[in-house]
Amino acid sequence: MNKKAFRMPTAYTILFLLLILVAAATWLIPAGAYDYVDGVPVAGSYHLIQGNPQGVGAVMKAAFSGFFDAVDVCVFILMVGGFLGVVMKTGAVDAGVANTIRMLGGREKWLIPLLMVLFGLGGTTYGMWEETMAFYPLLLPVFLAAGYDAVVGISVILLGAGAGVISSTVNPFATGIAAGFAGVSLGDGILLRVIQWVIFEGAAIWFVMAYAAKVKKNPSRSVVGVGAGKIQVSMDETVPFTPRRKAIMAVFTLVFLVMIYAVIPFDEMGLPLPALGWWFPELSALFLAGGILVGLMDRMREAEIAETFVAGCTDLLGVAFIIGISRGITVLMNDGGITDTVLHWGEQVLAGTGPVAFVLLVYLLYLPLTILIPSSSGLATLSIPIIAPLGQFAGVGGSLVVTAFQSASGLVNLITPTAAVVMGALALGHVPYDRWVRYVWKLILYFTLLTVVLLVAGTLLS
Repeated sequence: MNKKAFRMPTAYTILFLLLILVAAATWLIPAGAYDYVDGVPVAGSYHLIQGNPQGVGAVMKAAFSGFFDAVDVCVFILMVGGFLGVVMKTGAVDAGVANTIRMLGGREKWLIPLLMVLFGLGGTTYGMWEETMAFYPLLLPVFLAAGYDAVVGISVILLGAGAGVISSTVNPFATGIAAGFAGVSLGDGILLRVIQWVIFEGAAIWFVMAYAAKVKKNPSRSVVGVGAGKIQVSMDETVPFTPRRKAIMAVFTLVFLVMIYAVIPFDEMGLPLPALGWWFPELSALFLAGGILVGLMDRMREAEIAETFVAGCTDLLGVAFIIGISRGITVLMNDGGITDTVLHWGEQVLAGTGPVAFVLLVYLLYLPLTILIPSSSGLATLSIPIIAPLGQFAGVGGSLVVTAFQSASGLVNLITPTAAVVMGALALGHVPYDRWVRYVWKLILYFTLLTVVLLVAGTLLS
Protein backbone atom coordinates (compact mmCIF):
# COMPACT_ATOMS: atom_id res chain seq x y z
CA MET A 1 0.00 0.00 0.00
CA ASN A 2 1.53 3.31 -1.12
CA LYS A 3 1.66 6.05 1.47
CA LYS A 4 0.56 9.46 0.34
CA ALA A 5 3.37 12.01 0.26
CA PHE A 6 3.13 14.81 2.77
CA ARG A 7 1.72 18.02 1.29
CA MET A 8 2.30 21.39 2.87
CA PRO A 9 -0.95 22.96 4.09
CA THR A 10 -2.22 26.07 2.35
CA ALA A 11 -1.32 29.54 3.58
CA TYR A 12 -4.76 29.82 5.19
CA THR A 13 -4.25 26.63 7.22
CA ILE A 14 -0.74 27.66 8.30
CA LEU A 15 -2.01 30.99 9.56
CA PHE A 16 -4.97 29.44 11.39
CA LEU A 17 -2.59 26.99 13.09
CA LEU A 18 -0.51 29.96 14.22
CA LEU A 19 -3.66 31.60 15.56
CA ILE A 20 -4.36 28.47 17.62
CA LEU A 21 -0.78 28.38 18.95
CA VAL A 22 -0.90 32.04 19.97
CA ALA A 23 -4.27 31.53 21.65
CA ALA A 24 -2.83 28.54 23.56
CA ALA A 25 0.11 30.72 24.64
CA THR A 26 -2.30 33.18 26.29
CA TRP A 27 -3.25 30.35 28.70
CA LEU A 28 0.39 29.65 29.58
CA ILE A 29 2.10 33.07 29.52
CA PRO A 30 1.16 35.46 32.35
CA ALA A 31 -0.55 38.65 31.20
CA GLY A 32 1.29 41.88 31.87
CA ALA A 33 1.61 45.47 30.74
CA TYR A 34 3.88 48.48 30.77
CA ASP A 35 2.72 51.93 31.69
CA TYR A 36 2.33 54.02 28.55
CA VAL A 37 2.81 57.74 27.96
CA ASP A 38 1.44 58.99 24.62
CA GLY A 39 1.34 55.42 23.38
CA VAL A 40 4.99 54.71 24.29
CA PRO A 41 5.91 52.11 26.96
CA VAL A 42 7.91 53.32 29.97
CA ALA A 43 11.02 51.25 30.74
CA GLY A 44 10.89 49.48 34.11
CA SER A 45 7.14 49.93 34.51
CA TYR A 46 6.11 46.35 33.67
CA HIS A 47 3.53 44.81 36.00
CA LEU A 48 1.22 41.81 35.99
CA ILE A 49 -2.42 42.33 35.05
CA GLN A 50 -5.58 40.24 35.06
CA GLY A 51 -5.21 37.45 32.51
CA ASN A 52 -7.48 37.18 29.51
CA PRO A 53 -6.91 33.72 27.94
CA GLN A 54 -8.18 33.47 24.38
CA GLY A 55 -10.54 30.60 23.62
CA VAL A 56 -12.05 29.00 20.53
CA GLY A 57 -14.39 31.92 19.94
CA ALA A 58 -11.50 34.39 20.05
CA VAL A 59 -9.54 32.31 17.53
CA MET A 60 -12.47 32.26 15.14
CA LYS A 61 -12.99 35.99 15.56
CA ALA A 62 -9.30 36.93 15.33
CA ALA A 63 -9.14 36.54 11.56
CA PHE A 64 -12.05 38.95 11.13
CA SER A 65 -10.62 41.38 13.69
CA GLY A 66 -7.34 41.28 11.79
CA PHE A 67 -9.19 41.94 8.56
CA PHE A 68 -10.83 45.02 10.08
CA ASP A 69 -7.44 46.10 11.44
CA ALA A 70 -5.88 45.76 7.96
CA VAL A 71 -8.88 46.95 5.94
CA ASP A 72 -6.88 49.77 4.34
CA VAL A 73 -4.26 47.48 2.80
CA CYS A 74 -6.89 44.85 1.93
CA VAL A 75 -8.98 47.39 -0.01
CA PHE A 76 -5.79 48.59 -1.71
CA ILE A 77 -5.06 45.03 -2.88
CA LEU A 78 -8.61 44.68 -4.25
CA MET A 79 -8.35 47.99 -6.11
CA VAL A 80 -5.05 46.87 -7.64
CA GLY A 81 -6.78 43.66 -8.73
CA GLY A 82 -9.62 45.60 -10.32
CA PHE A 83 -7.22 47.93 -12.12
CA LEU A 84 -5.17 45.01 -13.45
CA GLY A 85 -8.34 43.19 -14.51
CA VAL A 86 -9.37 46.10 -16.73
CA VAL A 87 -5.86 46.55 -18.15
CA MET A 88 -5.49 42.81 -18.86
CA LYS A 89 -8.79 42.73 -20.75
CA THR A 90 -7.53 45.38 -23.17
CA GLY A 91 -4.72 43.03 -24.28
CA ALA A 92 -2.17 45.78 -23.63
CA VAL A 93 -0.20 43.76 -21.08
CA ASP A 94 0.03 40.66 -23.29
CA ALA A 95 1.14 42.77 -26.26
CA GLY A 96 3.53 44.80 -24.07
CA VAL A 97 5.14 41.73 -22.49
CA ALA A 98 5.63 40.06 -25.88
CA ASN A 99 7.13 43.27 -27.25
CA THR A 100 9.45 43.62 -24.24
CA ILE A 101 10.74 40.06 -24.57
CA ARG A 102 11.38 40.58 -28.29
CA MET A 103 13.25 43.83 -27.58
CA LEU A 104 15.42 42.19 -24.93
CA GLY A 105 16.43 39.53 -27.44
CA GLY A 106 17.78 36.99 -24.97
CA ARG A 107 19.12 39.55 -22.49
CA GLU A 108 16.23 39.09 -20.05
CA LYS A 109 18.61 38.16 -17.24
CA TRP A 110 19.71 41.80 -16.91
CA LEU A 111 16.21 42.69 -15.80
CA ILE A 112 17.00 40.89 -12.53
CA PRO A 113 19.81 43.16 -11.21
CA LEU A 114 18.21 46.31 -12.66
CA LEU A 115 14.83 45.76 -11.03
CA MET A 116 16.29 44.45 -7.77
CA VAL A 117 18.43 47.57 -7.37
CA LEU A 118 15.37 49.76 -8.01
CA PHE A 119 13.26 47.83 -5.49
CA GLY A 120 16.22 47.83 -3.09
CA LEU A 121 16.49 51.61 -3.30
CA GLY A 122 12.78 51.83 -2.50
CA GLY A 123 13.21 49.49 0.45
CA THR A 124 16.22 51.24 1.97
CA THR A 125 14.93 54.81 1.51
CA TYR A 126 11.24 54.68 2.36
CA GLY A 127 10.58 51.10 3.45
CA MET A 128 8.94 49.92 0.23
CA TRP A 129 7.20 46.72 1.32
CA GLU A 130 3.39 46.54 1.31
CA GLU A 131 3.43 48.65 -1.86
CA THR A 132 5.31 45.88 -3.70
CA MET A 133 2.09 43.84 -3.76
CA ALA A 134 0.99 45.89 -6.77
CA PHE A 135 4.03 44.78 -8.80
CA TYR A 136 3.67 40.99 -8.63
CA PRO A 137 0.82 40.71 -11.16
CA LEU A 138 2.76 43.11 -13.39
CA LEU A 139 6.19 41.44 -13.37
CA LEU A 140 5.40 37.74 -12.86
CA PRO A 141 4.15 37.36 -16.47
CA VAL A 142 7.34 39.00 -17.77
CA PHE A 143 9.66 36.53 -16.04
CA LEU A 144 7.46 33.54 -16.84
CA ALA A 145 7.35 34.53 -20.49
CA ALA A 146 11.15 34.88 -20.43
CA GLY A 147 11.51 31.21 -19.45
CA TYR A 148 11.92 31.50 -15.68
CA ASP A 149 9.61 30.21 -12.95
CA ALA A 150 7.38 32.17 -10.60
CA VAL A 151 10.01 31.99 -7.83
CA VAL A 152 12.35 34.20 -9.89
CA GLY A 153 9.65 36.83 -10.39
CA ILE A 154 8.76 36.80 -6.69
CA SER A 155 12.44 36.96 -5.70
CA VAL A 156 13.19 40.00 -7.84
CA ILE A 157 10.52 41.98 -5.99
CA LEU A 158 10.52 40.41 -2.52
CA LEU A 159 14.27 39.91 -2.07
CA GLY A 160 15.16 43.11 -3.92
CA ALA A 161 12.97 45.28 -1.70
CA GLY A 162 13.61 43.05 1.33
CA ALA A 163 17.38 43.47 1.19
CA GLY A 164 16.79 47.21 1.15
CA VAL A 165 14.40 47.09 4.10
CA ILE A 166 16.88 45.02 6.13
CA SER A 167 19.50 47.72 5.67
CA SER A 168 17.15 50.71 5.85
CA THR A 169 19.29 53.81 5.56
CA VAL A 170 16.71 56.59 5.89
CA ASN A 171 13.49 54.58 6.04
CA PRO A 172 11.21 56.83 8.13
CA PHE A 173 8.74 54.03 8.93
CA ALA A 174 11.30 51.74 10.60
CA THR A 175 14.63 53.51 11.08
CA GLY A 176 13.08 56.94 11.63
CA ILE A 177 10.60 55.81 14.29
CA ALA A 178 13.19 53.61 16.02
CA ALA A 179 15.81 56.35 15.98
CA GLY A 180 13.37 58.80 17.50
CA PHE A 181 12.60 56.47 20.40
CA ALA A 182 16.32 55.67 20.81
CA GLY A 183 17.15 59.37 21.11
CA VAL A 184 19.43 59.51 18.07
CA SER A 185 19.17 61.20 14.68
CA LEU A 186 18.32 59.39 11.45
CA GLY A 187 21.88 60.04 10.27
CA ASP A 188 23.53 58.26 13.20
CA GLY A 189 24.92 54.93 12.00
CA ILE A 190 24.01 55.63 8.37
CA LEU A 191 27.50 54.70 7.07
CA LEU A 192 27.18 51.21 8.53
CA ARG A 193 23.71 50.85 7.02
CA VAL A 194 24.91 52.01 3.57
CA ILE A 195 27.68 49.41 3.67
CA GLN A 196 25.10 46.84 4.75
CA TRP A 197 22.80 47.76 1.84
CA VAL A 198 25.57 47.41 -0.76
CA ILE A 199 26.61 44.00 0.60
CA PHE A 200 23.09 42.66 1.10
CA GLU A 201 21.67 43.87 -2.21
CA GLY A 202 24.70 42.43 -4.01
CA ALA A 203 24.28 39.08 -2.23
CA ALA A 204 20.56 38.96 -3.06
CA ILE A 205 21.19 39.73 -6.75
CA TRP A 206 23.90 37.07 -6.97
CA PHE A 207 21.61 34.53 -5.28
CA VAL A 208 18.62 35.19 -7.57
CA MET A 209 20.68 35.35 -10.78
CA ALA A 210 22.38 32.04 -9.97
CA TYR A 211 19.02 30.34 -9.41
CA ALA A 212 17.49 31.97 -12.49
CA ALA A 213 20.34 30.78 -14.71
CA LYS A 214 19.94 27.26 -13.34
CA VAL A 215 16.19 27.20 -14.01
CA LYS A 216 16.57 28.74 -17.49
CA LYS A 217 19.10 26.07 -18.44
CA ASN A 218 17.17 23.17 -16.90
CA PRO A 219 13.53 23.88 -15.89
CA SER A 220 13.39 20.61 -13.94
CA ARG A 221 15.67 22.21 -11.32
CA SER A 222 12.95 24.67 -10.33
CA VAL A 223 12.00 24.36 -6.65
CA VAL A 224 8.34 24.36 -7.67
CA GLY A 225 8.82 21.58 -10.23
CA VAL A 226 8.15 21.48 -13.94
CA GLY A 227 4.74 22.95 -14.70
CA ALA A 228 4.01 23.67 -11.02
CA GLY A 229 3.74 26.97 -9.27
CA LYS A 230 3.22 28.83 -12.51
CA ILE A 231 0.50 31.21 -13.52
CA GLN A 232 -0.82 31.25 -17.05
CA VAL A 233 0.78 33.82 -19.33
CA SER A 234 -0.77 34.70 -22.65
CA MET A 235 1.96 35.25 -25.24
CA ASP A 236 -0.23 35.23 -28.32
CA GLU A 237 1.91 37.08 -30.87
CA THR A 238 -1.23 37.84 -32.90
CA VAL A 239 -2.08 40.50 -30.28
CA PRO A 240 -0.60 43.64 -31.90
CA PHE A 241 0.95 46.41 -29.86
CA THR A 242 -1.29 49.07 -31.36
CA PRO A 243 -1.05 52.83 -30.62
CA ARG A 244 -4.09 52.51 -28.34
CA ARG A 245 -2.46 49.69 -26.36
CA LYS A 246 0.76 51.70 -26.15
CA ALA A 247 -1.23 54.61 -24.70
CA ILE A 248 -2.88 52.25 -22.20
CA MET A 249 0.54 50.92 -21.15
CA ALA A 250 1.73 54.53 -20.73
CA VAL A 251 -1.19 55.20 -18.34
CA PHE A 252 -0.51 51.83 -16.68
CA THR A 253 3.12 52.81 -16.05
CA LEU A 254 2.17 56.32 -14.94
CA VAL A 255 -0.18 54.96 -12.24
CA PHE A 256 2.67 52.97 -10.69
CA LEU A 257 5.08 55.92 -10.91
CA VAL A 258 2.54 58.18 -9.19
CA MET A 259 2.10 55.54 -6.47
CA ILE A 260 5.84 55.40 -5.81
CA TYR A 261 6.24 59.19 -5.72
CA ALA A 262 3.16 59.71 -3.55
CA VAL A 263 4.34 57.49 -0.69
CA ILE A 264 7.92 58.76 -0.43
CA PRO A 265 8.22 61.14 2.57
CA PHE A 266 10.58 63.62 0.92
CA ASP A 267 10.13 66.10 3.78
CA GLU A 268 11.25 63.57 6.42
CA MET A 269 14.20 62.58 4.22
CA GLY A 270 15.33 66.21 3.94
CA LEU A 271 14.82 66.38 0.16
CA PRO A 272 13.51 69.56 -1.54
CA LEU A 273 10.55 67.87 -3.22
CA PRO A 274 6.86 68.23 -2.34
CA ALA A 275 5.65 65.24 -0.31
CA LEU A 276 2.12 64.09 -1.07
CA GLY A 277 1.84 61.91 2.04
CA TRP A 278 -0.48 59.40 0.40
CA TRP A 279 -1.20 56.03 1.93
CA PHE A 280 -3.60 53.19 1.21
CA PRO A 281 -6.88 55.17 0.95
CA GLU A 282 -5.40 57.59 -1.58
CA LEU A 283 -3.58 54.79 -3.43
CA SER A 284 -6.81 52.78 -3.63
CA ALA A 285 -8.52 55.79 -5.22
CA LEU A 286 -5.59 56.12 -7.65
CA PHE A 287 -5.99 52.55 -8.93
CA LEU A 288 -9.77 52.90 -9.11
CA ALA A 289 -9.43 56.05 -11.21
CA GLY A 290 -6.75 54.36 -13.33
CA GLY A 291 -9.02 51.39 -14.02
CA ILE A 292 -11.90 53.64 -15.12
CA LEU A 293 -9.60 55.71 -17.35
CA VAL A 294 -8.13 52.61 -19.04
CA GLY A 295 -11.61 51.21 -19.62
CA LEU A 296 -12.70 54.44 -21.28
CA MET A 297 -9.54 54.52 -23.40
CA ASP A 298 -10.37 50.99 -24.63
CA ARG A 299 -13.95 52.15 -25.39
CA MET A 300 -15.55 49.73 -22.97
CA ARG A 301 -19.16 50.26 -22.00
CA GLU A 302 -19.97 51.44 -18.47
CA ALA A 303 -21.33 48.03 -17.45
CA GLU A 304 -18.32 46.27 -18.96
CA ILE A 305 -15.87 48.44 -17.02
CA ALA A 306 -17.73 47.76 -13.76
CA GLU A 307 -17.99 43.99 -14.35
CA THR A 308 -14.35 43.69 -15.40
CA PHE A 309 -13.13 45.73 -12.44
CA VAL A 310 -15.12 43.64 -9.95
CA ALA A 311 -13.85 40.42 -11.57
CA GLY A 312 -10.28 41.70 -11.15
CA CYS A 313 -10.96 42.42 -7.48
CA THR A 314 -12.18 38.85 -7.09
CA ASP A 315 -8.87 37.51 -8.44
CA LEU A 316 -6.99 39.07 -5.50
CA LEU A 317 -9.61 38.44 -2.82
CA GLY A 318 -7.65 35.46 -1.50
CA VAL A 319 -4.58 37.66 -1.00
CA ALA A 320 -6.66 40.19 0.95
CA PHE A 321 -7.94 37.38 3.21
CA ILE A 322 -4.37 36.21 3.88
CA ILE A 323 -3.38 39.72 4.95
CA GLY A 324 -6.36 39.95 7.30
CA ILE A 325 -5.72 36.56 8.89
CA SER A 326 -2.04 37.34 9.48
CA ARG A 327 -2.99 40.55 11.32
CA GLY A 328 -5.23 38.45 13.56
CA ILE A 329 -2.16 36.97 15.28
CA THR A 330 -1.19 40.37 16.70
CA VAL A 331 -4.81 40.96 17.70
CA LEU A 332 -4.82 37.74 19.74
CA MET A 333 -1.56 38.59 21.48
CA ASN A 334 -2.78 42.04 22.45
CA ASP A 335 -6.20 40.83 23.58
CA GLY A 336 -4.55 38.07 25.62
CA GLY A 337 -2.23 40.57 27.31
CA ILE A 338 0.99 38.70 26.49
CA THR A 339 2.70 41.12 24.08
CA ASP A 340 4.26 43.19 26.86
CA THR A 341 5.16 40.07 28.83
CA VAL A 342 7.22 38.72 25.93
CA LEU A 343 8.92 42.10 25.66
CA HIS A 344 9.60 42.13 29.41
CA TRP A 345 11.31 38.74 29.19
CA GLY A 346 13.62 40.21 26.57
CA GLU A 347 14.31 43.17 28.86
CA GLN A 348 15.40 40.77 31.61
CA VAL A 349 17.69 38.80 29.28
CA LEU A 350 19.49 41.94 28.10
CA ALA A 351 20.11 43.47 31.54
CA GLY A 352 23.76 43.47 32.69
CA THR A 353 25.47 42.28 29.48
CA GLY A 354 28.61 43.66 27.78
CA PRO A 355 28.56 45.70 24.53
CA VAL A 356 29.11 42.90 21.97
CA ALA A 357 26.91 40.43 23.83
CA PHE A 358 24.20 43.07 24.20
CA VAL A 359 24.08 43.93 20.48
CA LEU A 360 23.99 40.28 19.44
CA LEU A 361 21.31 39.46 22.02
CA VAL A 362 19.21 42.40 20.82
CA TYR A 363 19.47 41.04 17.27
CA LEU A 364 18.52 37.52 18.41
CA LEU A 365 15.66 38.88 20.56
CA TYR A 366 14.10 40.69 17.62
CA LEU A 367 14.01 37.56 15.45
CA PRO A 368 11.14 35.90 17.39
CA LEU A 369 9.55 39.26 18.26
CA THR A 370 9.19 40.06 14.56
CA ILE A 371 7.35 36.79 13.95
CA LEU A 372 4.80 37.83 16.57
CA ILE A 373 4.71 41.53 15.57
CA PRO A 374 5.52 41.78 11.82
CA SER A 375 4.87 45.54 11.65
CA SER A 376 8.29 47.25 11.86
CA SER A 377 6.83 50.58 12.99
CA GLY A 378 4.62 48.85 15.58
CA LEU A 379 7.50 46.77 16.90
CA ALA A 380 9.74 49.85 17.11
CA THR A 381 7.10 51.76 19.06
CA LEU A 382 6.60 48.90 21.49
CA SER A 383 10.20 47.86 22.07
CA ILE A 384 12.80 50.54 21.36
CA PRO A 385 11.80 52.70 24.40
CA ILE A 386 12.54 49.62 26.53
CA ILE A 387 15.67 48.33 24.76
CA ALA A 388 17.53 51.58 24.00
CA PRO A 389 17.98 52.69 27.65
CA LEU A 390 19.41 49.26 28.47
CA GLY A 391 21.97 49.79 25.69
CA GLN A 392 23.28 52.91 27.44
CA PHE A 393 24.12 50.84 30.53
CA ALA A 394 25.88 48.30 28.31
CA GLY A 395 27.87 50.99 26.51
CA VAL A 396 26.01 50.57 23.21
CA GLY A 397 24.82 53.59 21.28
CA GLY A 398 21.23 53.98 20.15
CA SER A 399 22.18 53.77 16.45
CA LEU A 400 23.47 50.21 16.89
CA VAL A 401 20.27 49.22 18.69
CA VAL A 402 18.32 50.63 15.74
CA THR A 403 20.49 48.74 13.21
CA ALA A 404 20.10 45.47 15.13
CA PHE A 405 16.33 45.99 15.30
CA GLN A 406 15.79 46.76 11.62
CA SER A 407 18.17 44.01 10.48
CA ALA A 408 16.27 41.36 12.42
CA SER A 409 12.85 42.76 11.50
CA GLY A 410 13.66 42.92 7.79
CA LEU A 411 15.25 39.47 7.74
CA VAL A 412 12.36 37.64 9.40
CA ASN A 413 9.82 39.34 7.16
CA LEU A 414 11.39 37.60 4.15
CA ILE A 415 10.28 34.20 5.36
CA THR A 416 7.80 34.28 8.25
CA PRO A 417 4.26 33.11 7.50
CA THR A 418 2.97 35.99 9.64
CA ALA A 419 4.25 38.47 7.04
CA ALA A 420 1.30 39.35 4.83
CA VAL A 421 3.54 40.42 1.94
CA VAL A 422 5.31 37.05 1.84
CA MET A 423 2.13 34.98 1.95
CA GLY A 424 0.37 37.30 -0.48
CA ALA A 425 3.23 37.17 -2.98
CA LEU A 426 3.38 33.37 -2.81
CA ALA A 427 -0.38 33.18 -3.31
CA LEU A 428 -0.16 35.39 -6.40
CA GLY A 429 2.62 33.22 -7.86
CA HIS A 430 0.99 29.93 -6.79
CA VAL A 431 4.20 28.96 -4.97
CA PRO A 432 3.74 26.71 -1.88
CA TYR A 433 5.20 28.14 1.32
CA ASP A 434 7.44 25.12 1.96
CA ARG A 435 8.99 25.48 -1.52
CA TRP A 436 9.79 29.12 -0.78
CA VAL A 437 11.48 28.15 2.50
CA ARG A 438 13.45 25.42 0.73
CA TYR A 439 14.63 28.00 -1.80
CA VAL A 440 15.45 31.01 0.38
CA TRP A 441 16.90 29.48 3.57
CA LYS A 442 20.51 29.70 2.40
CA LEU A 443 20.20 33.41 1.66
CA ILE A 444 18.59 33.93 5.08
CA LEU A 445 21.61 32.19 6.64
CA TYR A 446 24.03 34.38 4.64
CA PHE A 447 22.19 37.52 5.74
CA THR A 448 22.24 36.38 9.39
CA LEU A 449 25.99 35.75 9.41
CA LEU A 450 26.73 39.00 7.57
CA THR A 451 24.60 40.96 10.05
CA VAL A 452 26.45 39.44 13.02
CA VAL A 453 29.79 40.43 11.49
CA LEU A 454 28.60 43.98 10.80
CA LEU A 455 27.09 44.44 14.26
CA VAL A 456 30.25 43.17 16.00
CA ALA A 457 32.43 45.41 13.81
CA GLY A 458 30.15 48.39 14.50
CA THR A 459 30.32 47.75 18.25
CA LEU A 460 34.12 47.41 18.33
CA LEU A 461 34.67 50.52 16.18
CA SER A 462 32.19 52.74 18.02
